[in-house]
Amino acid sequence: MAVKMDPIHQFELKPLVSFGHIGNQEIAFTQSALYMFAAVGIIALITVVATAQRSVVPGRMQSLAEIFYEFIGSTLRQSAGHGSERFMPLIFSLFMFVLVLNMLGMIPYAFAVTSHIIVTFALALLVIGTVIVYGFMAHGTKFLKVFVPSGVPGWLMPMIVAIEIVSFISRPISLAVRLFANVLAGHIALKIFAGFVPALLAAGAWGAISPLPLALSVAVTALEFLVAGLQAYVFATLASIYLSDALHPGH
Repeated sequence: MAVKMDPIHQFELKPLVSFGHIGNQEIAFTQSALYMFAAVGIIALITVVATAQRSVVPGRMQSLAEIFYEFIGSTLRQSAGHGSERFMPLIFSLFMFVLVLNMLGMIPYAFAVTSHIIVTFALALLVIGTVIVYGFMAHGTKFLKVFVPSGVPGWLMPMIVAIEIVSFISRPISLAVRLFANVLAGHIALKIFAGFVPALLAAGAWGAISPLPLALSVAVTALEFLVAGLQAYVFATLASIYLSDALHPGH
């Protein structure tokens, strides 16, 4: 019973299939990997079903897919500017991947994949890696202008360049921590409030106030659904803003 009440226990990785060990580290297929494969499968299924007809007058699934696609496309154009459409497959895929993982994590007794910083950091590195690789491929050494703001006096330039470099390096960290921390904190709060209900019911007279934590649990659950969608949007928006440096390195 103590384990079930532990709000941290829900984030424990559980190996489903072991592939052996490298030193003391076990290499295994965990429930986290299973949920990520499930998310990819769900996205692929939705995409196939939504685009199967491709009617001039779209059905419900096609309309929903078009709304999501245009919404992310508009966000990308506003954030990254001209030429950003080439990154649409990446940004849309990231948005849908994070959104579906967040929603799957809201299912009772399901696993919240984005509550692990190794997952969110890997996604953030993908974004920053794309910025760096495309930036140098498209602009060569001119991409380094991203660290040299225009109009800065020469005597201030070394300090400003150092600040810009630190800011650039911190981007994947902030991108990863923002998503990870919001999902982690929300699921911990939800677990704690939900755990109060059976505890109060088992405490005799205290059971009279059990509707209070129950109501809080419902409210936190509704909030978490909102956060799940909002964090996917924020991740996609920040990724779009960072990609604008690869397209337009000059300030």
